[in-house]
Amino acid sequence: MTDTLTREALLRRALAGGAALSIPGLLPSLARAATEEAFAGKTLVFSNWPLYIDIDEKTKRHPSLDLFTKRTGIKVKYIEDINDNAQFFGKIQGPLSHGKSIGRDIIVMTDNSPYPSLLIKKGWVEKLDKGALPNLKNLQDQMRRPAWDPNREYSLPWQSNMTGIAYNAKLTKPITSIDQLLTDKKLKGKVTMLAGFGDTVGLVALGNGDNPSKIDDATFNRVLKTIQKAKSAGQIRQFTGNDYAGMLAKGDIVAAVAFSGDVVQLHADNKNLKFQVPTAGAMIWTDNMLIPKGGDAHTASVYMNFYYDPKIAAMVEDYVNYICPVKGADEVLLKSDPGVAKNTLIFPTKATRAKLHEIDPNALFNPDYKTKWQHLLGA
Repeated sequence: MTDTLTREALLRRALAGGAALSIPGLLPSLARAATEEAFAGKTLVFSNWPLYIDIDEKTKRHPSLDLFTKRTGIKVKYIEDINDNAQFFGKIQGPLSHGKSIGRDIIVMTDNSPYPSLLIKKGWVEKLDKGALPNLKNLQDQMRRPAWDPNREYSLPWQSNMTGIAYNAKLTKPITSIDQLLTDKKLKGKVTMLAGFGDTVGLVALGNGDNPSKIDDATFNRVLKTIQKAKSAGQIRQFTGNDYAGMLAKGDIVAAVAFSGDVVQLHADNKNLKFQVPTAGAMIWTDNMLIPKGGDAHTASVYMNFYYDPKIAAMVEDYVNYICPVKGADEVLLKSDPGVAKNTLIFPTKATRAKLHEIDPNALFNPDYKTKWQHLLGA
């Protein structure tokens, strides 16, 4: 090893959070010039879900993307072409299975689906370049070791969401447990549950006193029995996707297994709509950034590092309003938008985070569970 920095190492330090500025005599302007030279002509291609990044409503541009390009010289082709995990995976698995690039440097997939884990198991994603990720230190502690990527070698959270109970406080007393949701006769026919396996199975497992992060046959069968009993009794009106939100807003239903991010948006127009973390706990799922095979791992990691700066994370959070994975973003927002900073559905308290659970990734791959779950939904 030598104490002399290579030109490449110097450039990487300039990119990785400004570490190069600590070298005596190196001016900020020189660091910026080095950064722009290193990435001259680079374009990063990022596939994401719609409405999932900050937007200037006047110009319809994304200020954080513009700032990233200004600071690094890297252009970003930002594509909102993910509308469903299974559908998107269906598009990319063919090329990836044949060792071909999909023309993306970053994609975003949800960990209550089997696909992030599957991409890693098949070797279809690149490892993060952690040398370009000094801001990784800002990742929330509870999000550092998901079961499907325990050392965060391949993924970083983009945004997260809680699955719990939403209810209309004008039409019902507070609903604090899954048992209450599924057995209170005053709610009969006025309840919906999510059709997503990881959402509803996990939440009901918690209500049964089981651990949704380690689902075995006994746990799963108890979940099915609990839901089937409520369904047969007419307690559950239907199983839904995000379409429960409109029904809840209109008062067509009184309560639902719901996403915290949806309730944040709904509450802006209807203050009676509340989100409850059940007494037994709630589920959390995360949309994760991954680098598909053939993507530029270093450039993608530089991009991720930029968004793990609390000031940049705050720009995104102020628009998106999901659960922020970056420490310190709430402190930034206290000055510019204290309402968002103090919203515990966006920045959950430490006590709430301790009650959040992830679904067992192995259960998502179990064909018997999937068959029985689909039968329950359709029966």
